[in-house]
Amino acid sequence: MYGLRIASQSLMTKNWIQKAVKKPGALRKSLGIKKGKKIPAAKLNAAAKKGGKLGQRARLAQTFKKMKRG
Repeated sequence: MYGLRIASQSLMTKNWIQKAVKKPGALRKSLGIKKGKKIPAAKLNAAAKKGGKLGQRARLAQTFKKMKRG
């Protein structure tokens, strides 16, 4: 029973990122950037300093940018 609980916890922590973005494209839309274009770093940094959902989404995007694929 104990081993099963550890296995399920490791799966939950492994896949947390899949549920982190609730509304894909919302940050891009609120910044006024067209689909398929990259968000400039200066705009992302400026948005990260703001409050509310825009700031939260920008800070999460900065975190994703730092992560390695792999």
